[in-house]
Amino acid sequence: MSKVKTLGQFIIEKQSDFPYAKGELSRLLRDIGIASKIINREVSKAGLADILGEAGETNVQGEQVKKLDLFSNEQMIAALTVGGECCAMASEENEDIIPIDNAQSATARYVVAFDPLDGSSNIDANVSVGTIFSIYRRTSLSGPGNTADFLQRGTDQVAAGYVIYGSSTMLVYTTGKGVNGFTLDPSIGEFCLSHPNMKIPNGGKIYSINEGNYVHFPDGVKKFIKWCQEEDKPSKRPFSSRYIGSAVADIHRNLLYGGIFIYPTTSTSPKGKLRLLYECNPLAFIVEQAGGKATDGFGRILEIELNSLHQRSPLFIGSTEMVERAEEFMSKYSSVELKN
Repeated sequence: MSKVKTLGQFIIEKQSDFPYAKGELSRLLRDIGIASKIINREVSKAGLADILGEAGETNVQGEQVKKLDLFSNEQMIAALTVGGECCAMASEENEDIIPIDNAQSATARYVVAFDPLDGSSNIDANVSVGTIFSIYRRTSLSGPGNTADFLQRGTDQVAAGYVIYGSSTMLVYTTGKGVNGFTLDPSIGEFCLSHPNMKIPNGGKIYSINEGNYVHFPDGVKKFIKWCQEEDKPSKRPFSSRYIGSAVADIHRNLLYGGIFIYPTTSTSPKGKLRLLYECNPLAFIVEQAGGKATDGFGRILEIELNSLHQRSPLFIGSTEMVERAEEFMSKYSSVELKN
């Protein structure tokens, strides 16, 4: 039997990759792992506990908040506060940052941004959901963190990852030196290395987009979808349409099998809908580290200037060949739209 390597063991082995961190980053990833185990426990028994459905509140985005959203948010905040390795947090569910004002955090080197439960609209239907996180080195000198600590480009991330709660629970993360996946073994309560050095195929046969919004899409996206649906033996088209509605789940599948996930601008959401800090940047960092590509349809996601905590962006992410093909359509037909 091959030796099982846990997330904790793996992190300790890789700690030498970050001599400046002195173990803080490793402990921070450990804290996130602990929070995700607690969230997974509640997600897995959601049908047995009174935590399904709406909480009767709306978040800063004006969206209905699910009970599990609130629980997941509370668990992430609690784990990161007690851990003492970050000086501030930013959550998709909170309008402002959550500074940590205690003796430990005064000298903490990191800030953490997270979407506590991505795809939560699928909870009641028992569809895969996930947690997304992103870690930056603080820019402030000491004390509790501030908003400026979070307004950094995606290229400044030191680590990012997601946890997908599905038929099995997986934690996938990168520290800028490749991507590794860990599957939760419920018998021992540990994440175990199951997908070392993950690489996304350069091409793919899957496109993921909510085609119900087709009428609102830019012409470039409409033309790309039609191209995917055309019959063409050399390129093995038509491609398969697969859309789960949880970004983590769609991107995780494409990371394994190849494909593209698109959440474009629409006539009703001209700036896009996904959040740059909580979703686009961490997912882009992971996919790039796995050999893929992530853009807003025209330029690299990780190079976009971040001006506000809840800034939105369109997202084209996945296998390099498919993303570049989509960009060609965007470039060609956006000029037509501008002329008109």
